[in-house]
Amino acid sequence: MNLTGIDHFVLTVEDLERTCAFYEALGAEVVAFDDGRTGERRALQFGEQKINLHPVDTDVEHVAAAPTPGAGDFCLLTETPIAEVEERLHEQNIEIVEGPVERTGTVGRLESVYVRDPDENLVEIGRYKDD
Repeated sequence: MNLTGIDHFVLTVEDLERTCAFYEALGAEVVAFDDGRTGERRALQFGEQKINLHPVDTDVEHVAAAPTPGAGDFCLLTETPIAEVEERLHEQNIEIVEGPVERTGTVGRLESVYVRDPDENLVEIGRYKDD
């Protein structure tokens, strides 16, 4: 087996509309799709990856053993300089809980800031450093 990347992952959310609005403010595209089982669903698209959203009160097959809002901790990549990311977050009244800080990403060093989404998931927004 040759795993090549991540296609999507799932966040369990309390308020679908509020979550969509938050990530749209970060630059995500909110997309609707029909999985053929549960009807229309929504996801957050970032380039070629997406985050599927499961409202906490929706019956979706094949979920994590204990789907819980706020249990996520992940990094979104940006090509925008972190100083500009900070400005955009301040304009959107999104609190930066840490950063900018240097972290280690998959293929190098990142400069990152951390925020919390409406469900209290920890969202790192990182940019690879030019070294």
